[in-house]
Amino acid sequence: MPLHPQAQAIADLYAAVRKTPFENLSPVEARAVYNAGQIPSEEAVHEIREVDAGGIPCRLYRPSASNNLGLMVFFHGGGWVIGDLNSHDGVCRSLANKSGHAILAVDYRLAPEHKFPAAFDDCAAALKWAHGNASSLGIDNSRIAVGGDSAGGNLAAAVALAEEVPLKFQMLIYPAVDLSMNSPSINENANAPILTKAVMAWFVNHYMRSSADHSNIQASPMVATDEVLKRMPPAIVITAQYDPLRDEGEAYGRRLVENGVNCTITRYNGAFHGFFNMITMLDDAQCAHVQAALLLKKYLD
Repeated sequence: MPLHPQAQAIADLYAAVRKTPFENLSPVEARAVYNAGQIPSEEAVHEIREVDAGGIPCRLYRPSASNNLGLMVFFHGGGWVIGDLNSHDGVCRSLANKSGHAILAVDYRLAPEHKFPAAFDDCAAALKWAHGNASSLGIDNSRIAVGGDSAGGNLAAAVALAEEVPLKFQMLIYPAVDLSMNSPSINENANAPILTKAVMAWFVNHYMRSSADHSNIQASPMVATDEVLKRMPPAIVITAQYDPLRDEGEAYGRRLVENGVNCTITRYNGAFHGFFNMITMLDDAQCAHVQAALLLKKYLD
């Protein structure tokens, strides 16, 4: 099907505004362009506060005063190069309120200043810190999940595979799980809105030290063995029709199902990569938030 009319309008706007191809920008320039396009969220949350997770900056979102909440540790997208706590503030507010559980957003180090595995190391360390400091967050450390979009989905899947903290759920929003970039949708959607094949390659090249790292499980969760996947927590994998990462995300979800994991795989037809962030503009984003939050609530209640 064609792009959803709402998605088409946004794609047209981006095409008109972004004169320089993203892959031709420096990381500093790309961050400035990305940040300039952010619209601050006005959604109220019971409590939002900055947290130092053992030296890693984080932001905690608590939807109520309860001291017995579950927690999702959330890793933002942005190709490991762009994005921060502010870029995904609206996403975290929405998921906290809709699920009724706390969200801890992690401000991990970015590439190319900090190449692989710096982002993974920070995310794994923040998760372990949250598990060990549950009382200070007002959460129950037996009810923890991980989640993220795009590069954040990559990090969430990789951290889950490390099995250093018991997890109840993983929320993988169009995750990058195979940095070899060989899935059919990489070429089918090479010139898709927002994320193209060239932009994805730009991100990967900035993040990875060398192509040899592409087969590292901390970079490409798809290389995990069936024995490891059998031990993974329940998951949701959300993909978009017009996304270079569509097929690898769905393939990872199928592998989870084939290994006995309760995994919901949903493709949003007519949507493009990044739509989950556009909750105030896209009906499909609102639906995806409700779907993801309901499953998060199910597994953390």
